[in-house]
Amino acid sequence: MKGKFITFEGSEGSGKSTQSKLLCAYLKKKGYRVIFLREPGGTKISEKIRQILLDNKNDGMSAESEMLLYMAARAQLVREIILPALKKGKIIICDRFLDSTLAYQGYGLGLDIEAIKYIGRLATLGLKPDLTIFLDLAIEKGLMHRKFKEDRIEKRALSYHSRVRKGYLSLAAQEPQRIKIVKVQRDRRETQANILRLIEKHVI
Repeated sequence: MKGKFITFEGSEGSGKSTQSKLLCAYLKKKGYRVIFLREPGGTKISEKIRQILLDNKNDGMSAESEMLLYMAARAQLVREIILPALKKGKIIICDRFLDSTLAYQGYGLGLDIEAIKYIGRLATLGLKPDLTIFLDLAIEKGLMHRKFKEDRIEKRALSYHSRVRKGYLSLAAQEPQRIKIVKVQRDRRETQANILRLIEKHVI
């Protein structure tokens, strides 16, 4: 692979979308060829799967179905967009990736972690991010930002979201070289400055 693959992870309302887009703009200004993606989504097929996953009407969806749908959307994104772009030397910035499934459906819903990792390797062809930035924010604060636009996942109990956050912290402890924890600051510019220090040290 010639390019670089950077992912953003975090609980609801942690500012992933904002911070990942700020980083994208910064790198483009520096002259890098950058592609911004979100999960689930990024391709026609993946965006249709996203609609199913986040639709509040689908409250009867099983944990297994939920996990497999995320994997299906991811598999399409990897093959259609991510791998070709990396081969061309581009920087990919992705809002969520496989760690999200481990945290939300594994630690959050109780699905077998090793099974998710196995299916994940199939869906991603073994692709791993060069750097994963986990934006850490207290659960209550994050959900407060999202309360007026809750999707099917966001409306789950506080205990669920607490398990997700603990799952992320566990993953970061397991892979400290790849997953870097960035505490979310009140000033988004301060958070971005901390992210840029990591990017300059580990990526560019």
